[in-house]
Amino acid sequence: MNGDWLLRGRDGRLTVYLQSDDAVLCRAELAPGGPWEPFRRVGGDLGLRQGPAAVGQGADGYAHLAAWRQAGPGESRLVHSTHFRPLLAPLDWSPVGHPNGKGDRTGTPAVAVDDRRRAYVFVRNAGGGVSLLVQKERGGWYPWRDLKGSGVQDQLVAAGRESGLVEVYASTPDRILHWRQEEPGRTPTRDETADVAARPGTLRALRTSAERTTLFFTGQDGELCAWRPGGKPVPLLQAAGPGPVAAVRCEIDGHDCTVLAQRSASGRVAFAAYPTEQEQAGAWWTESGPPLPSAAEVALAVDAQGALVAATLDPTTATLRVTRRKEEAGLALEGWREV
Repeated sequence: MNGDWLLRGRDGRLTVYLQSDDAVLCRAELAPGGPWEPFRRVGGDLGLRQGPAAVGQGADGYAHLAAWRQAGPGESRLVHSTHFRPLLAPLDWSPVGHPNGKGDRTGTPAVAVDDRRRAYVFVRNAGGGVSLLVQKERGGWYPWRDLKGSGVQDQLVAAGRESGLVEVYASTPDRILHWRQEEPGRTPTRDETADVAARPGTLRALRTSAERTTLFFTGQDGELCAWRPGGKPVPLLQAAGPGPVAAVRCEIDGHDCTVLAQRSASGRVAFAAYPTEQEQAGAWWTESGPPLPSAAEVALAVDAQGALVAATLDPTTATLRVTRRKEEAGLALEGWREV
């Protein structure tokens, strides 16, 4: 999934989302902190194309999902679903079109949600730029908008600020691009550019203050970096492994901290934490849990009690493992358990 696939719903239950063959699957806690239900399909029986789907969550706790489906030989269309509560069935997939009107799959979608509960679906278009589809408040969608750009790689990362304004990041072979919404309802426009090359597929955005998001990415030299538009990318520490990093803000010992997690080169999950937006304080990795398959993904969230939760998911076997932070000083975790 492109986006945070471990989410806390408005009722406090955690949900995970998994792209599998021709479907997106979801699985939720039966009660906050309790046992989990089995996996079930999102959006009914409509088959999807293989390749990452996208998920984004609004301040109301609703999850919005976007994916591609086959629409004939050489033709694909994007579809959208909304998941209101973890134990409710998500809405059926509904078609929302193609950024170029017609054609095949153009890139992995990304989803953000504004303060009016409207989904913003971003995707690379056939020209190598970025296109945007915005949901109407009372149903339906506005026409596709071309945000321009060129040479954009497959993965986009969308995020919403506390104000409800949305933004999106994209990378090209030699720089990172950023589009930012300045006023509610306005089309995001190109903002800052970072002249740095990021490894493909390593972008991850996190809301780190009322009006800022921080983009994490791995540079070509293997360093995990943090970038907030308006400044320069800051090297944080050497990446623990080749994949994207998971990131979340939570309170640790009374301090606002950013926690990072990544599958390390050894296969275990590596954790690091530092005071939010204070990269100069430094961070270091500490590994936890058993070695995981190379395809396993890592996610972080904060549960209904405000505790840090980490999860790993093997997309091949759908094996889900979860751990939580202990009620003691530091970043001490409980033992990993399969659920």
